Amino acid sequence: MCRHLAYVGPPEPLGRLLVEPPHALYRQSWAPRRQRYGTVNADGFGVGWYAEGDPVPARYRRAGPIWADQSFADLARVVRTRALLAAVRDATLAGADAEAAAAPFASGPWLFSHNGAVRDWPGSLARVAAGLPAGELLSLEARNDSALVWALVLHRLRAGATDVPGAGARALAGTVLEVAAASPGSRLNLLLTDGAAVAATAWGDTLWYLTRPGGGTVVASEPYDDDPGWQEVPDRTLLAASGTDVLLTPLADPRENALVPAAAAASASPKEPRT
Repeated sequence: MCRHLAYVGPPEPLGRLLVEPPHALYRQSWAPRRQRYGTVNADGFGVGWYAEGDPVPARYRRAGPIWADQSFADLARVVRTRALLAAVRDATLAGADAEAAAAPFASGPWLFSHNGAVRDWPGSLARVAAGLPAGELLSLEARNDSALVWALVLHRLRAGATDVPGAGARALAGTVLEVAAASPGSRLNLLLTDGAAVAATAWGDTLWYLTRPGGGTVVASEPYDDDPGWQEVPDRTLLAASGTDVLLTPLADPRENALVPAAAAASASPKEPRT
């Protein structure tokens, strides 16, 4: 459905991560190597990044394919950042939301992307959506499943302490379990960063990570080169990464376990890493 990538580490030009590698996200827009659903990601793209000294990220999003944007190559060549989140989109359903439906979604210091699809959308999440405050529903950027999943993640972030380690990972885990229980068979590879750490879930599609020898961690739908250091994340797994460390925690199928409420997700203690 989409391909996405996040990075935290020493400052790098956007292009070194998104354009220059032989199988970069730029190329994955028309020739992904490991995408299980869909073949061309031409329904929009976006990148969010953090400038030095500013905790609120900038975003550049467009409704068309990344290869058709004449300005992106120049932007990617000169802009440097310590953290970014980028995505190329293959829309589940055609709509009129244009670039508003393109990841990354953003609020405060957070950037978010969803690779996948909610099964039987929108009816399957009607009850889940009804639990959100009216103001949060009315403020959805777009009328698609990813925007609602982002609203659920953001609700959890707002309900808990976001300045503690692992807050983003707990918000993703709780949201995945809630959505998967309401809509079994959904694909919920989520990606989140606040500029200091990256959280992600592998739930129905591919996810990989690379701890770079020179510093920094990349988390992506698929490797952007053939470096043997890339590691595949098992399905049904939560990933939490800094610039130097990666922790993997199994996610239980909600059909066999109780849901994680938003309040509990915000306050739960970190789990042991899976290696």
